[in-house]
Amino acid sequence: MSELTLTPTTNLLGLSREKMEDFFLAIGEKKFRAHQVLKWIHHNGVDAFDDMTNIGKALREQLNARAYIAGPKVVSSQFSTDGTCKWVVRVASGSCVETVYIPEGKRGTLCVSSQAGCALDCSFCSTGKQGFNSDLTVAEIIGQVWIAARHFGNVPAKMDRSITNVVMMGMGEPLLNFDNVVDAMNLMMDDLGYGLSKRRVTLSTSGVVPALRKLGQVTDVSLAISLHASNNTLRNQLVPINKKYPLEELLDATLAYMNGLSDNKRVVTIEYTLLAGVNDQPAHAEEMALLLKGIPCKINLIPFNPFPYSGYERPSNNAVRRFQEKLRRSGFNVTVRKTRGDDIDAACGQLVGSVDDRTRRSARYSAARALDSAPEVPTTTTAGAA
Repeated sequence: MSELTLTPTTNLLGLSREKMEDFFLAIGEKKFRAHQVLKWIHHNGVDAFDDMTNIGKALREQLNARAYIAGPKVVSSQFSTDGTCKWVVRVASGSCVETVYIPEGKRGTLCVSSQAGCALDCSFCSTGKQGFNSDLTVAEIIGQVWIAARHFGNVPAKMDRSITNVVMMGMGEPLLNFDNVVDAMNLMMDDLGYGLSKRRVTLSTSGVVPALRKLGQVTDVSLAISLHASNNTLRNQLVPINKKYPLEELLDATLAYMNGLSDNKRVVTIEYTLLAGVNDQPAHAEEMALLLKGIPCKINLIPFNPFPYSGYERPSNNAVRRFQEKLRRSGFNVTVRKTRGDDIDAACGQLVGSVDDRTRRSARYSAARALDSAPEVPTTTTAGAA
């Protein structure tokens, strides 16, 4: 996407095949050196040029002087009783983001973040409560895959605990960090990177319609839509971006993306978080069936994962089953997402970190705003009152 800019020290972890080739051409080397280094980084997890044994000493010295390989710093790692793994990593902005690995039989799905925080502020998502901090660089996005692969000892030819799928469903709205996300996904699918099929890399969006239309011009990864409501009035409350890009525009762009794929057997995943008494009634299921008529899709129902101060509750199992069955009778393929990793706050909607800590920060922020907007008082107040 964006052009390569050489700096005195360039992080090679974030360079696509094309940009890695440009880098080596710029320093007077042949393109094949780029392929060698890509394999060392992504197939073998190497972060030291001196360990690249098929590269001559002179070139290794030049690389040590002009480049480096570094992913985001791992602050902590946690392991759930159900096998889910969560890494908290610190990015250049100073913020932390999270990466979650979810094993399921022979399938191993890595949920990757694209931003530190999120600006969309969906009302049921704990990540959105911390606000937006920064976009992640390509190195910080692909670095999450690199960290997980190194942890499991993964290389494409030998995977003990395989990363078979990557979903851009972690912190942030991927389409608001468009170029960096596309470059990172290209590395995930490159044979010199992680060799994942376009069917196994999924981008999830809440509905940034212009960027979704642009996406179809540059990639054909799998698509997921965070729907969460069956009408505009309700979705305006739950997913505020709907006020700018309502359901009709979002579904039109979704259908255009799917129609543009060369593989006409693929379907879009519709993600729908069920909130007790809010969007989980039979009437909502009926409305949803009408809304999605003609969209090649499968529906993934996500019972709400509670977090403190959310104001929402998880629906009963009976309510979830009724909703699922209503959609199934309308001819849809409907699954219910299992809650995974909730004992380490790694379940859907729970990223990042301690919600209680964020809530206290939010309370302090609100208090500060209240002080800023309060009427001026005489300067004879007691020192230290704040």
